[in-house]
Amino acid sequence: MGPGRRLLAGFALLVGAAFALDALLPPPLERAGEISALVTDRAGKPLRAFPTNDGRWRFHGDLDKIDPEFIEALIRVEDKRFRQHHGTDWTGMVRAAVDSALSGRVVSGGSTITMQTARMLEPRRRNIGSKLIEIVRAHQIERRLSKDEILALYLTLTPYGGNLEGVRAASWSYFGHEADRLTDDEIALLIALPQSPEARRPDRRPEQAAKARDWVAKKLAMYGVFSADDVADVAASGVPGRRRDFPDRAWHGTAKALASGPRGDVRSTLDAGLQAEVERIALTQAEAAGADVQVAALVIHIPTRAVRAIAGSASRERPGGWLDLTAQARSPGSTLKPFIYGMAFDDGSAAPDTLISDLPRRFAAYQPENFDRMFRGDVRVSDALQHSLNVPAVMMLDKVGPDRFVSQLSLAGASPRIAGSASHQAGLAIALGGAGLTARELAVLYSALGDKGIAKPLVWRADEETAVHDQPGQRLIGEASADEIIRILQNGPTPAGRVPGRLTENAPQIAFKTGTSYGYRDAWAAGVAGDLAIVVWMGRADGAPRPGVTGGDAALPILFEIADRAAHHLRDTGQARGRLTSEKQLKSKGAIRDFAAAAPPQILFPPSEAELWAGTVDGKQARGFVLAGRGEGQLSWYVDGAPCDIDDAGAPVWSPTREGFYTVTAVDAAGRASRVRVRVLTGPA
Repeated sequence: MGPGRRLLAGFALLVGAAFALDALLPPPLERAGEISALVTDRAGKPLRAFPTNDGRWRFHGDLDKIDPEFIEALIRVEDKRFRQHHGTDWTGMVRAAVDSALSGRVVSGGSTITMQTARMLEPRRRNIGSKLIEIVRAHQIERRLSKDEILALYLTLTPYGGNLEGVRAASWSYFGHEADRLTDDEIALLIALPQSPEARRPDRRPEQAAKARDWVAKKLAMYGVFSADDVADVAASGVPGRRRDFPDRAWHGTAKALASGPRGDVRSTLDAGLQAEVERIALTQAEAAGADVQVAALVIHIPTRAVRAIAGSASRERPGGWLDLTAQARSPGSTLKPFIYGMAFDDGSAAPDTLISDLPRRFAAYQPENFDRMFRGDVRVSDALQHSLNVPAVMMLDKVGPDRFVSQLSLAGASPRIAGSASHQAGLAIALGGAGLTARELAVLYSALGDKGIAKPLVWRADEETAVHDQPGQRLIGEASADEIIRILQNGPTPAGRVPGRLTENAPQIAFKTGTSYGYRDAWAAGVAGDLAIVVWMGRADGAPRPGVTGGDAALPILFEIADRAAHHLRDTGQARGRLTSEKQLKSKGAIRDFAAAAPPQILFPPSEAELWAGTVDGKQARGFVLAGRGEGQLSWYVDGAPCDIDDAGAPVWSPTREGFYTVTAVDAAGRASRVRVRVLTGPA
C-alpha cells in the first residue's frame, strides 16, 4: 500500500473513530431536566406557574414567547456569528486569546452560545481541558439540533441566581411578566446577569446589577442595537429590588389541567374572569356559613365539556382547603333522582303526568321516608321530582333496577362508590344518596342532561375542546327524556329573594336539583343553565354533620349566583347570556332586584301546605282562587313561575287545571319574594 493510500486509510479510520465516539458518547441533552410549567386561561392570561420537583424555576425557552429584540441583542453580545459557525467560532477564540494576552487577564472566553450550552449541560471547573471538551460537545450538539433548538435550550438553562434558570423564569421573577415584551433596561439586565448570576443578583446586589446592566447597554450601543438615548434611559432606570411571586391562581383547576397531558406550558379551558368570581363567591359563602365550612363548585360549558371555572375549596387557609373537594366522593343526596326518572321515561314505565303513590312502603328490609316525614298520597311524577319525594323515587328505581342504574352511570363516567355490603352491589338506597360520587362526576351527568342525554368526559385543556365536541359520547338517557327532565326541573321553586327567571329577558331557565345527604353532611345543588352545567357542594371537609343545613337552603342560592356571574363573563356562550337583568329591564316588569333589609311579602291566601279543592259542582267548574297578601307596594303573583291572571277588579286569580302540587310566589316592588307550597285536589263535590 502506497503512502497516499495509507494516509487516506488513516484519515478514514480517524473519521470512523470520531463517528463511533460521537455515537458512544453523545452530549447529555437529557440533563436539561424537568421544566417548570405555566398554566394560562383559555385566552392566555397566566393563572399559575409550577416549579420543578426540586424547587427550581426553569421554563422552556420557547422562542415564540421571548421578545425577538432580546434575542437579537443577546446574539450580538454573546455570539455574533452564532448563525454561521458549527459550534465553535475560531475567529472569536483567537481574538479572545490575543485580547487576554495583551491585557494580562481573561477578557473574554470566546465561548459560543453552543459551547456555553454544553457547559451548562455538564458543569466543570474552568480550565483548558474543560474548554476542549466544550468544543467537542458543541460540535456534537450542532449535529443534533437546529440553531433555534440550541438557542431555546440555552435560554432554558441560563442561570439567573438562586433557583432561577432561563430567561422566562427571570422575567417573571424580576419583572412580574412574561419575556415576550421587554423594555431596553430589562433586555440589558437579562443579558448581564448570567455572566455572574450570584454576584449581580438585583434583589441582593442592586448596585452591581445596575453597573453590569449599564455596561451591556453601552456595548449594545457600540453594535448599533441601542441608541445613545436608549443607553441614557437604561442608566436612569432602577433595578428590581426584590423577586416577585409567580402566578398562583386557580390552584386546583390548574393542577388538573397540567396533569391532564404532557408537562409544559398549558392553555387551560378556564375563564380567568369567571374563575375569580367563583372563587370569590365560594369564599364569601363559606365565611358566612362558619369557620369549618368549605364550598366547592364547577362550571362546565356543555357543548365542549370545557371546565370554565372550578373552586376545589373556598380557601386553602380553611380546614381541608388543600384538598380538591370536587374530586372527593360524597353522598350525592337526591341529585341522582332526575336520572332515575329519565331512565323510567325511556322504558315507558312513567311519564311526567303519571300518578305515583307517595305512601309508606317497605322494600324488603328497606323502608324509605320523605325528608319532612310526611306522605302525600297519589302525586304526579313531575311533582314528585320537583319536590324531591323519596318514596316515589325509590319505587321508580325499583322498576328501573338499581344494578342497571349504576351500570348506566358508570358507562357515562360517573361510577358510584357503593358501601354497606360485602358484595358492594347497588341497592335502592342509591336513590337517596346511598353511594359516593364526586362533584366532577355529577358535572358529567348534568352536562349530559343538558346535551340531550349524551355523556362525555370533562375537558381541562383548550386544545382538546374540539375533539370532545366532535366525539359521539355515551348515551345516558334518551333525548326526549332529557328534555322532559329539564322542563320539570326548570319549574321547581327558586331560592328565596330570586326574581322568577321568566322576568329576565333572553335568560335561560335554570333546571336544578338539590340534595342533602344523610345526617346533613353534604349540601348539593346541580343544574343546567342554558349551555352551562353548574354543580355546587357545601359542607365540612372532614364529613362532620351540619344539622339542619340542606342543599336547598345552602347550596342552591350559590348555584343561582354563579349562574348570574357566568352569564356576565361568558356572554359569547349561547343561551347563557342575559341572565343578569338590568334595573331598567326589571322596572319595566314591575320587579327590581334590590335585596333590601325590609321583610319579604306575606302570603295570606293560600296558606302554606294547604289542600285546595278545584273540582266541579253540579257539573260546573268551581271558581278560581283569589290570591291575597301584603307587602311593600303592589304584589306580583306567580304559580310555578307563570304569572297569574288578573280579574276586572285588578285582583290576582288562579284557576288550577290539574291535580297536584303547586308553588305560589308573591314578589313585591323591591324584588323580595315569598312562596308557599299547596296541593290541589279535583273531582266532583
